[in-house]
Amino acid sequence: MNRQETKTARRTRRKAGVRKGLLGVPSRPRLTVYRSLDHMYAQVVDDLKGHTVAAASSRDKDFKAVVAEKADKTAIAQAVGKLLANRATQAGVTTVVFDRNGYRYHGRVKALADAAREGGLKF
Repeated sequence: MNRQETKTARRTRRKAGVRKGLLGVPSRPRLTVYRSLDHMYAQVVDDLKGHTVAAASSRDKDFKAVVAEKADKTAIAQAVGKLLANRATQAGVTTVVFDRNGYRYHGRVKALADAAREGGLKF
């Protein structure tokens, strides 16, 4: 097994441990984060119905107007968090359960979470 496969396997194992204790219900849906090398994706999911309540990513069409072209990855993650918080509050969601998806809670993941809190989400 090469290094990348090992990293992915470890994250998958951590993800299963994190998800074991989390369930997104209609009163408190799950905010999940995916971090690729270039982009950030976040969505608020109701697990009982199996549908996405709100979503935001750095690849959205209207996202380029929010962030400068040369912004660093942390600033992009903050902007995604604010955009997600805005869309979630418009959908009527104020409290969520945070699912870090196997990633460590620092850097871009922490920046997204803090920006979502500033945007009005409670978790």
